[in-house]
Amino acid sequence: MIRSIVKYIFITLITLILIIWVWVILPFWGTYPLNFPRHSPSQRPKVPAWVLKCWVWEDDVNTAEATLELVNGHLERDFPIGVVLIDSPWSLRYNDFVVDESRFPEPEKFFRYFEDKGIRVVLWMTPMVNSKNDDTAIQDSGEFYQEAKTNGYLVGKGVQVKWWKGTGGFIDYTNPTAINWWQGLQNQVLRYGIDGWKLDDSATLLRGKIGPIPIFYLRSYSGILTPRKYMDLYYIRELEYGRIYNPEFATLSRSIDVPTSWAHPEGFAPLKASTVNWVGDTKHEWEYEKRGLEKAIHCILWSANLGYCVVGSDIAGYHGPEPIPPDLYIRWTQFSTFCGLFLNGGHGERRMWMRSELELEQVRKYSWLHTELIPYMYSYVYQWCEGGQPLMRPMKLGKYQYMLGDWLLVAPIYQKSNTRTVVLPPGKWRWFFDDHELIDGNKSIVKTYSLDTYPVFIKEGAIIPMEISRNYTGIGERDWEDYITLNIYPEGKSSFTLYYPENDNRLDITVVKEDTLTVELKGALKKHILRIFYTEKPSKVLKDDSPLSDGIEYNQEKNRLIIKSNDTSVKKYEIK
Repeated sequence: MIRSIVKYIFITLITLILIIWVWVILPFWGTYPLNFPRHSPSQRPKVPAWVLKCWVWEDDVNTAEATLELVNGHLERDFPIGVVLIDSPWSLRYNDFVVDESRFPEPEKFFRYFEDKGIRVVLWMTPMVNSKNDDTAIQDSGEFYQEAKTNGYLVGKGVQVKWWKGTGGFIDYTNPTAINWWQGLQNQVLRYGIDGWKLDDSATLLRGKIGPIPIFYLRSYSGILTPRKYMDLYYIRELEYGRIYNPEFATLSRSIDVPTSWAHPEGFAPLKASTVNWVGDTKHEWEYEKRGLEKAIHCILWSANLGYCVVGSDIAGYHGPEPIPPDLYIRWTQFSTFCGLFLNGGHGERRMWMRSELELEQVRKYSWLHTELIPYMYSYVYQWCEGGQPLMRPMKLGKYQYMLGDWLLVAPIYQKSNTRTVVLPPGKWRWFFDDHELIDGNKSIVKTYSLDTYPVFIKEGAIIPMEISRNYTGIGERDWEDYITLNIYPEGKSSFTLYYPENDNRLDITVVKEDTLTVELKGALKKHILRIFYTEKPSKVLKDDSPLSDGIEYNQEKNRLIIKSNDTSVKKYEIK
């Protein structure tokens, strides 16, 4: 009797587990093992360098006037703005792709304004065809929805779900006729030359019902779809079509999502369609439990472990309690400086000149530092596209520590405290913000960091290509603007391959420190500055075996040898 009961319970449990797996888990996770990248390195998309620039946006007043004030106000105060994100609502109905001219008058002129300034424009969208809209100019769009349903353009015969911007059905990405209709709508704004979509993720809500029971398998034009399969189609199709218009088109998509990471532990967007990623709706908080900075750091590093390359979060959090604490804003900015995505925006005051003077100065300084590091970061992004490691490499040592590329160790400040313990791996290291002292690794360091500094360490031997055009960070000067700066910390033999985004050319840099310090340059060389950590003034500098006297400066206070050259044919420098 007991054996029969145990057997019955066992069979019942197994049956329940199978039902839960097939009915609930499989549709969201697909057939892929947990934490297993869904696409091989050969399928990774080309990532345009512009996604690494500083983004700005706000989500309280979505109008042309507010957008221009935000962008121009930052430009007037010498912020390096490279991308503006325009979130919802910007269209007459959600996803009809008709610009609401009461919010954005003369749209062609509006978008051209940013193009003329070299600023990229990204617009928000989802895969929903709504019958009801919460806050657009046209709220009742039953006719719009009915057209799509009647023509068979929607998944599941037009089944509708309630989502955060209204009620609607899902465009069928497997139906060629539906896609032609959908892309015809998109052409209305793509013709303005926009550079990307922010793909908000209502695709995860794909479902129907059998009575009160949700069902996560819906019929499409080509067969049964699950939420996981639909998500992949959504991200892939939107990037593919955008690139027909613009080869440098990018899609801002979710990697791991802050509130619902448990539901999609293998990631949201497939790697083959992940040009730039954010981790969902964080809050203006510090704590992990409150979806604050610590949760953002956790999800970003989780994303990097899954293979995502350019990842970030809304600086200071997307929404939450107001006002945003100044120290939180600054610390989140500093963390974002050493992420691929620098995304300054969301709810709350985003006009830095309307915040404190300290915040304005620090956010501007770190915006420029992030911008200066783009050549370094892009070189790793390029290698990721070719099958290499992601830009951010989480470490087993120390809490939330990671390597940014091969040479920078970052230990984010994740709590409301200026004191941080950093565990240095074996080797020799220097603190980024005061690099005079050489620190032996394989030990822990407890240090207090003022609000204008951060726990970032440089591995001795580093070669860090930078583009410097301002002096906010103290690394270079304004007249370095047209040069590529090679920031070098000689130790033994080290090398770096610099990739240029404009033409895929490369420069191979090799540094050897023996009796003589040698810097060899092979490939596409531009006007350049060598900024070399050197503890004493050299007696002789040779350029291609000839003595060099012009363009040399030695700064004893900073222990820096500066060699500035317009010669793009140099092959080797020797320093004695």
